[in-house]
Amino acid sequence: MGKYELLRQRLAAELPQLQLTLAEPASDGELALVHTPGYIDAVVNGSLSPAAQREIGFPWSDGMVERARRSVGATISAARTAMKEGVAANLAGGTHHAYSDKGSGFCVFNDVAVAARLLQAEVAREKRNALQVAVIDLDVHQGNGTADIFRHDPSVFTLSIHGEKNFPFRKEASDLDIELPDGCTDKVYLAQLQDALAQLEADCSPGLVFYLAGADPHEGDRLGRLKLSFAGLMARDRMVLDWAGKKRIPLAMAMAGGYGKDIADTVQVQMNSFTEAHTAWQHWQNQRL
Repeated sequence: MGKYELLRQRLAAELPQLQLTLAEPASDGELALVHTPGYIDAVVNGSLSPAAQREIGFPWSDGMVERARRSVGATISAARTAMKEGVAANLAGGTHHAYSDKGSGFCVFNDVAVAARLLQAEVAREKRNALQVAVIDLDVHQGNGTADIFRHDPSVFTLSIHGEKNFPFRKEASDLDIELPDGCTDKVYLAQLQDALAQLEADCSPGLVFYLAGADPHEGDRLGRLKLSFAGLMARDRMVLDWAGKKRIPLAMAMAGGYGKDIADTVQVQMNSFTEAHTAWQHWQNQRL
């Protein structure tokens, strides 16, 4: 948990040009765009069973509920800002193991799924057209909850590049899944990502991208099992951001997982992601001139 505070401190010190704002908590109504009423009620009122809490990975508390709401709220805010400015980000988020009716893997509510559905509703109301969404999930663990939520929804394209033998051990079917072997290095990873973006482009014309920039593919991660370098992960971020920027597709980024043996490594990966995102934001603004 300490990585979030460390990331915010470094962003304030090293990228002071960023505008850091406090996220509003997601409301029950917003959460209900994705999650079942019974599950929302159990989380909010503290009636989750011991088994449900074990699957989430930490015990219930008022603070857990507040954090989960604000994690969703931050991705909603990032998506709204991205639609106006091209690129924005949540310093946390990427809680992609949460299903509609349960949490899992340190994920309570699915922030990207809620934000996607809410932005689709807002665009439909304001512009009276349909918003196609793409989720580019590059956390080392498959986005099983997101894949399940959007399994039968053609308006959301889900792409997950993840470790084949890593958690979750029962995968769901995304629109495009790419499974990587343990020990995968930069060159192989980036080639797979390039092919995946080409296939996404062939299958989908998104008006908004959610990018989960997980730090856990890094070679120093305790849980990742892949071998990407700092430079490889920066190239990954740049590839996704450049792909969206050249097509003028707004992009909302979330940090997702990161469990470095040295927490400083995780924070450095995330700092690099924000540096690349800020450069992409600058390019977006310059193209407006």
